[in-house]
Amino acid sequence: MTQDLLATAKRRIPSVERLLAHGDGLRLTDEFGRTALTAAIRDDLARIRSGDAPAGDEAAILARCGESLSSALRPSLRPVFNLTGTVLHTNLGRALLPRSAARAVEAVMTQATNLEFDLATGSRGERDDHVEGLICRLTGAEAAIVVNNNAAAVLLVLNALAMRKEVVVSRGELVEIGGSFRVPDVMARAGCRMREVGTTNRTHLRDFAEAFGPATGLAMKVHPSNYAISGFTAQPDPAELHALCQEKGIPLAEDLGSGSLVDLAAYGLPPEPTVSAALSRADVVTFSGDKLLGAVQCGIVAGRKDLLARIRKSPLKRALRVDKMTYAALEAVLRLYLHPERLRDELPTLRLLTRERAEIAGQANSLLQAVSDRLGGRASVSVAETMSQIGSGALPVETLPSVALVLTPDGDGAERPRSAGGRCRRLAEALRNLPVPVIGRIKDDTILLDLRTLEDEAGFLNSLSAL
Repeated sequence: MTQDLLATAKRRIPSVERLLAHGDGLRLTDEFGRTALTAAIRDDLARIRSGDAPAGDEAAILARCGESLSSALRPSLRPVFNLTGTVLHTNLGRALLPRSAARAVEAVMTQATNLEFDLATGSRGERDDHVEGLICRLTGAEAAIVVNNNAAAVLLVLNALAMRKEVVVSRGELVEIGGSFRVPDVMARAGCRMREVGTTNRTHLRDFAEAFGPATGLAMKVHPSNYAISGFTAQPDPAELHALCQEKGIPLAEDLGSGSLVDLAAYGLPPEPTVSAALSRADVVTFSGDKLLGAVQCGIVAGRKDLLARIRKSPLKRALRVDKMTYAALEAVLRLYLHPERLRDELPTLRLLTRERAEIAGQANSLLQAVSDRLGGRASVSVAETMSQIGSGALPVETLPSVALVLTPDGDGAERPRSAGGRCRRLAEALRNLPVPVIGRIKDDTILLDLRTLEDEAGFLNSLSAL
């Protein structure tokens, strides 16, 4: 009997052409194209014939095809709500660009630009010219170079200044950052020989002095941006180390990492070394564009003009260069720093980092009922104090007071996982599957939505409505 019903159902399966001519088929053809829809229909009909999908009527078949095409053609790189409590979240794209930078990128995307063309002379230009003057003005550097990220900047400096030579570095600064990026490995790939001095917790000026010799090409300092060593510690005074390097004729490079252009303490934030301060005690400084600087992903090399000229001639420079959109965004952000009195309002990174706890608490209380309504009984919602992180290796032991919405999944319902942890994971998955995914953090079988980084309240609530 079952076989007879299956055979009857198969005889009733509509043809591909009939489905394409259906009203819903014509609508889907306009949306996805005839070729894509035809392939989706054939796949669904094959599943019906194999018994893996119900036959249904023509509208039901086309509805499944529309859903599969929507899912398959949805962009992979999508906006999300970062409510993790980490402002500069590496996995979620780090710094948000200001509107002025987005407009600058849009302006150069769809037409030719003077990327490497000197409009004054009509001859070939240098792409770094678009931002070099601004970087030098803001940091006090004599020259600057832009590459695709800070790891590339470090690699380029090491290769250009110390290939086949020794690079002297404190053992306590041989760091590893995200993605297993290790300073010793980068030195090896750059063609340098690492000469580590001192111990993990204590390195003295004499350690550098004793290591310097004919084989030394570079001395290097690495800012401990993603860890902290406390207790019985020592590092050479930066000014004294720089003076020693100048006496020996050895360039000193510092990998600053996060790259703040302003004194964060002036905004009530924990202090972080600025690029200008680093340049006062080093010959070359490398730093990121998309961390505390608040711009687009890139790496910046700033420092002495003669050393930058050597670095610019390296064959790696071309391999690591950035495109016109990066320059457009970076230039727009750098220009914001020329008006420090407006910087907090116009630079998203600084604006989010400096939000007052009281402001975030008010936002949490105003959203409490609306979020609870949209969760539809999936979880109870409460407000709690929490601590945010700056992120991306900046000030790793410092936190910022914040406020979060706490979602505690409801345990009722036989279809839900029995354990609190399972219910929490299921709700987190549902939040990730929203039209604009909501990414929080799980703590003690609850989901914390840290509101420090939430500015688009309407968009957030609209996405939650899809639950």
